[in-house]
Amino acid sequence: MTESFPRQQARTRHFTLGMPRSFQISPSGDQVAFLRSKGGDDPVTCLWVLDTKTGAERLVADPAALGGAEAAETEQEKARRERVREQAAGIVAFACDATLSIAAFTVAGQVWVAGLAAGAAPPRAIPARPGAFDPRPDPTGQRVAYVCDGTVRLVTLDSSLDALLIGPDGEPGVMFGLAEFVAAEEMGRTRGYWWAPDGTAVLVARVDETPVQRWHIADPANPGRAPREVGYPAAGTPNADVSLILAGLDGTTVPVEWDWAAFPYLVTVDWAEAGALIVVQSRDQRRMRLLSADPARGTTAVLREDTDEHWVDIVAGVPGWTGDGRIVWTADSEGARRLLVAAPAELAGGTAAPVTPAGLQVRGVADIDGDTVLFSASDEDPTEVALWAYGPRGLAKVTTEPGVSTGRRTGGTTVILHRSLAAPGVAITVRTENRPGEKITVTSLAENPTGPTPRPDLFSAGERGIRTALVLPSWHEPGSGKLPVLMDPYGGPHMQRVVAAQSAFADPQWFAEQGFAVVVADGRGTPGRGPGWDRAVAGDLAGPVLEDQVAALEAAAARCADLDTGQVAIRGWSFGGFLAALAVLRRPDVFHAAVAGAPVTDWRLYDTHYTERYLGYPGKNGSAYERSSLLGDAAKLQRPLLIIHGLADDNVVAAHTLRLSSALLAAGRPHSVLPLSGVTHMTPQEEVAENLLTLQVDFLRRALGI
Repeated sequence: MTESFPRQQARTRHFTLGMPRSFQISPSGDQVAFLRSKGGDDPVTCLWVLDTKTGAERLVADPAALGGAEAAETEQEKARRERVREQAAGIVAFACDATLSIAAFTVAGQVWVAGLAAGAAPPRAIPARPGAFDPRPDPTGQRVAYVCDGTVRLVTLDSSLDALLIGPDGEPGVMFGLAEFVAAEEMGRTRGYWWAPDGTAVLVARVDETPVQRWHIADPANPGRAPREVGYPAAGTPNADVSLILAGLDGTTVPVEWDWAAFPYLVTVDWAEAGALIVVQSRDQRRMRLLSADPARGTTAVLREDTDEHWVDIVAGVPGWTGDGRIVWTADSEGARRLLVAAPAELAGGTAAPVTPAGLQVRGVADIDGDTVLFSASDEDPTEVALWAYGPRGLAKVTTEPGVSTGRRTGGTTVILHRSLAAPGVAITVRTENRPGEKITVTSLAENPTGPTPRPDLFSAGERGIRTALVLPSWHEPGSGKLPVLMDPYGGPHMQRVVAAQSAFADPQWFAEQGFAVVVADGRGTPGRGPGWDRAVAGDLAGPVLEDQVAALEAAAARCADLDTGQVAIRGWSFGGFLAALAVLRRPDVFHAAVAGAPVTDWRLYDTHYTERYLGYPGKNGSAYERSSLLGDAAKLQRPLLIIHGLADDNVVAAHTLRLSSALLAAGRPHSVLPLSGVTHMTPQEEVAENLLTLQVDFLRRALGI
């Protein structure tokens, strides 16, 4: 009997198991370390090394052989995995020394070190304390730092001596070496300490969570368990106080000073031989400063300040140093995010000129290899993302095939991960400069979806050119009958759904096979189309995004006469869940049923960094919160609505759904709520992930009278 798509998708963790990831390349380019499980349904991730001279892959560390593959995770590790949406087990992250000679990682709270050279000794556990996580070797490979119980500790490898580097300062609620909630959830910073290039000191984040309000997440299915207390900085409430301290191996500590009152957000740190760079941001996110730092003295100086009337975006991969001492940064100009590669004096003096044209939207910097910068960018079509390189020979496109590419580069070796509409999954190849015509394939063991191949029709909708995908059932013949429509958006900041990659449409194709014409649209606020498009949702997270879904639906119906606009449903998760509920509340003339998964219903309940970026501070811009709230629209509901929420969700807490449900009940509006006991925002449980798809289809069929 053929396995169902929902079962396969759940079993393979959305087809990610067995896929190579987390690549790190040696300075010589001869070795590539990466993570991969042993099969498409094996959740235990192992550490591997690829020899680029021979193309041979070698298993370095298998958690099953280390005796910890099935061991329980610590609470801090669970929280870290939730922030990065990690669904696998085993070795899910690793760090290396400067030469890629050793790797450090944890398995169930135990720190291990593995040699990466051929013939190296087997991995060995080092005497770190139980509950350790985020181990990182120093650049010289002599020591490993790790975080445990809110402290940073060191293990010296030749003596196996475990010692405290920096720890409790007598204040409750103060932790060291950790990324606070908003940094990990919204800023893309999941670490809280950085080694000096010579391995003699560590820059450590000091996180004081005492100002953060405490929320309590209960487990109603187990009333004997005490609620879990979490610090959650909701919009308009205090954040954690985050500062930096230089901790020397000799026991000295030096606070690093900047204008913390004006710039309380620590965005990132980059510490290379050329110097230390620190990025900080104002609470309203309209100002961002790039600082040069002298950690030994604890001083900083402003190299550059970027401002925007709405917000300044955090861009992955910057800042960084080129080999000749220039700084890599980005700036918005002429309607595009552009790459800067300039001397510190040019950045400080405002004379740094972009090295990319205005027609190229820089998405992020992947690596800086000597004087070459590898970055991802989109040109005319935001559904495609290519790798580009800027270096001594100027600007060049690295990947020319249609689709979406990401990658890494060090030592002249480039790892390219490419997705396209022509093939499922991800194709991973390695190129080396000394063999320019040769490509090494990194084997992916990930499964491909069974069933019909997704063949989305990608087009631009309406006068705003909303990138839209139309997915029809494989069995449907044009003109053979009308199809009910299912809108399937995310529709908000940070996530782009309409991309030139077959793997992005596995779920929509399955829904199409159930008898729907599925429409996926990226409206205003979604990434990839430049600052103006991003900032079109400033002050209003509801109006523009809903308008664009309606425009995309109308364009899809005009493009394909078989769409039945009298039977239109909408589904989504997280922001998409908010958008789905918003659609039936405010446009029941267009949308006839909705499934809202983990929706944000009241933006005052969502976190500071995300919410205040778009809506401002609640006390000063309350009207923006009212415009974007669903609670005031509860009395308008006249269409079937199913709300789904994990009760253990600490990102979009279940209070969002419960408050909307209470408002709907008070208004006498019937609706359905599906609570998921023990489920977080990412719904990692297989049985939950499988059954959620079928339950949604059943609800939508009933709601539309199919």
